Amino acid sequence: PPGDTAGCTFCHTSPEERCSTCHQRHQFDPAVARRSEQCKTCHWGKDHRDWEAYDIGLHGTVYQVNKWDTEQFDFSKKLSDADYVGPTCQYCHMRGGHHNVQRASIVYTSMGMSMADRGAPLWKEKRDRWVSICDDCHSPRFARENLQAMDESVKDASLKYRETFKVAEDLLIDGVLDSMPKDLCPDWSGQHIWSLKIGAYHDGEAYGGKTGESGEFRMSNCTDVERLCFESVGYFQTYIYKGMAHGSWNDATYSDGSFGMDRWLVNVKQNASRARRLAALEKKVGISWQPEQFWKTGEWLDQLTGPYIVKNHPGKTIFDLCPDPGWLDTH
Repeated sequence: PPGDTAGCTFCHTSPEERCSTCHQRHQFDPAVARRSEQCKTCHWGKDHRDWEAYDIGLHGTVYQVNKWDTEQFDFSKKLSDADYVGPTCQYCHMRGGHHNVQRASIVYTSMGMSMADRGAPLWKEKRDRWVSICDDCHSPRFARENLQAMDESVKDASLKYRETFKVAEDLLIDGVLDSMPKDLCPDWSGQHIWSLKIGAYHDGEAYGGKTGESGEFRMSNCTDVERLCFESVGYFQTYIYKGMAHGSWNDATYSDGSFGMDRWLVNVKQNASRARRLAALEKKVGISWQPEQFWKTGEWLDQLTGPYIVKNHPGKTIFDLCPDPGWLDTH
């Protein structure tokens, strides 16, 4: 739909294709591009809370208080010559004015939703690079201890999400989700894959899809349990990671992160308890419930990719139709 296209592609295509995304078309002034606010058009919001975490963290507070003082923040200087009283987004993530932000990208996959440290040399290389960046203002030991605290926070959040996920997964396996994947509108691939299926980790008839295929985190047209699971890991766990990464411990704990995951775990368990009680009652009185049609079709649902594929390319999925293997990585 146009709304989804405008909402996603404005940020996810523009920086690589045109300089004016950061440098502003009417000025094209490097001094403007060096300010932290220049990043927040894209790097903020529900599922990538970079700006919020930075803004209310210690580093962001130092920036907001001093940013108009040219002695503390002289944006006329190149980043390679900058000597700020506190870090901007660009100072750390574009070290020395380097435009390849992947050099100092996050060491986690999926913005903190899963751990990436499996002993890969690249992980150690990026961690060492971050310590060297922090070393401009802090000792290497201080930097490593704070990054380790971030690691442990993400591990704890992952434990919490796995418990949340298991409750939802058991509902699927026992066939008491309302509605089951087969009773929903086709997903973006033109199939009926469970939205929380993760590749080959969760294969089998109940999950749908072929071996190795992953489900689509759905914003709509899924059970409340699935949506809560998505928000738990896609929103709250990323808040924990982003908060710890940017010195915003309130964001990681009280305001949303950890406390949000706690509440959503309670909600998922409560939903599961009700679903099982209802299923037991229906079985006892002999009710055979048929899923509502609004799960399968609707004015908005019918405009999505999945129904289009099913209607116009019967028997095909998006994986059969994509031009080349790399296409799905960039669209």
